[in-house]
Amino acid sequence: MFLPDSFLQLLLALGATMNAPTRASWVTVVKGWLFAGRRTLTGVLVAAGAVGDKHHSAYYRVFATARWSLDALGLALFALARPLLEPGAVPLTLDDTLARKRGVKMFGTGMHHDPLASSRQCAVLSWGHSWVVLAVRVQLPCIPGRYFSLPLLFRLYLNRKSAARWRLTYRTRPQLAVEMLKCMSKGVPERRFHVYADSAYGGQSVLAHLPDRFDLTSRMPVDARLHAPVPERRTTTRGRPRRRGPRLPNPEQMLEKQKARHLTLRLYGRQDKVRVVEGLVYWYSVPNRLLKVVVVEPLTGNRPVQAFYSTVSTQTAEEVLQGYAGRGSIEEAFQGSKSHLGFEEPQGWSRLAVRRTAPMAMLLYSLTVLWFAREGHTHYEPPFRPWYRHKVRPSFADMLTTLRYACLRSAFSTTPRDEQGQQKPLLLLLGSSQAAA
Repeated sequence: MFLPDSFLQLLLALGATMNAPTRASWVTVVKGWLFAGRRTLTGVLVAAGAVGDKHHSAYYRVFATARWSLDALGLALFALARPLLEPGAVPLTLDDTLARKRGVKMFGTGMHHDPLASSRQCAVLSWGHSWVVLAVRVQLPCIPGRYFSLPLLFRLYLNRKSAARWRLTYRTRPQLAVEMLKCMSKGVPERRFHVYADSAYGGQSVLAHLPDRFDLTSRMPVDARLHAPVPERRTTTRGRPRRRGPRLPNPEQMLEKQKARHLTLRLYGRQDKVRVVEGLVYWYSVPNRLLKVVVVEPLTGNRPVQAFYSTVSTQTAEEVLQGYAGRGSIEEAFQGSKSHLGFEEPQGWSRLAVRRTAPMAMLLYSLTVLWFAREGHTHYEPPFRPWYRHKVRPSFADMLTTLRYACLRSAFSTTPRDEQGQQKPLLLLLGSSQAAA
C-alpha cells in the first residue's frame, strides 16, 4: 500500500520525534490502519502488505517498548494545524469518552459510565477504558461554517479499583485535564487558549487550577452560590479580610429578578427562542475569578433552564453560547474515530501499549482532516445520491474515502510495468482489496 506524498509529509513531520527505525515501522502501521477491516495490529500489517518484511514483533515494540512520547506527537500535530487557526485565543475542546473492552488482565480497564446505553432514568456501567481527550477546534477554509475538533493529547483515566489493582496513584478526570492543559501551556508558550468543556470539567478542580493564558467556558449549576465583588476594606474594620462579597441571586433566581432578553438562537442545527439574563459575578468555589454568567430559559422544546459561564468577562451572551455550542465537534471526532478508524478495536494489554495504541485512531482522524484541508478537498467528488440532494458539505467519512482513493491512485502510479511495458491494474486492485478484507 502506498500513501500520497502530501499525506506522507504530514506523517513524517508528526513522527520527527521518533528514531528512524521506529518511525518507519510506525508509518507502515498507519498505512495499514487506513484500510484494515479490524484494527488489531496483525490486521493492520496484513492490510499494509507488510507481512514478512520483518518480524511482526518489531511492530508491537513500536507501542509496547519503543522510546517516544505521545504528548510530543500531539504538540507536533498542533504545529501542523497552526495555518488553520485564527488570530487571538486558540479554541480547545475537552471531554472524555468510553472505549468498551473485554478482558480482566488488560491494563487500565474498569467499570465506567456508558452514556450511550444510559438514560435519564437508568445509569448503565460498561467495562472498558475511559479516555480524557484535549482537542484543538478549527474551521476548514474548504468547509466554511463547520467546526472540527482535532484530538491532540490523551490521558487514560483509571477508577479507584483499577488504580489500586495496578498500584498507581488515583487521579480524577479533572486532574488529568489540568495536566494536559499544563502540557499544552509548556509546549506552546506564545499563544493564549480558550477551553470549552462540559460541566464535568467546569468546577473548582479545573477552574481554580487553570494555567496562565488559559480561559474556560463551561456550564454552571442553576443553584450555584454567587457573590458580588469584595467591598473595599475600611481601616477601622477588625478581623480577617473578607474573601467573598455580598450574596447574589443564583442563576435560577436571576431569571425571576432580572429583566430578560428574548433571543432566537441557531445552535446545534436548530432554531430556538429563549429568554436570557447575564451578569458579572464571583463563584463561591472560586472566589478570586470574575465570571460572565449567562442563564438561558428555552421557550420551545420543553428543555430545562441552563446556566453557562466564561472567564472572559467582556464576552457577550451570544458569544458565550455560540462558543460552548462549538464544543459538540469533539463528539463528532469521537464518533468518527470509533466508527471509521477502530478506536475501540486494538487489543494491546501492557501498560505502554494500551496508552499508545488506541489514541492512534484519533491522531489519524486529525491527520485525515488536516490532509483534506491542505490537498484532499481538490480531489473530492460528491457522490451522486438522488435521495440525498440536500448534502452540500463533506463528512469525515467522505474525507477518509477521498484519502483511500488517493492511496490507490498512488499505488497505481508507482506500480512498475512488466516486460511488455504494461501495468496490471486489475491484479493490483484485487491485491489491495484482499489486504483490506
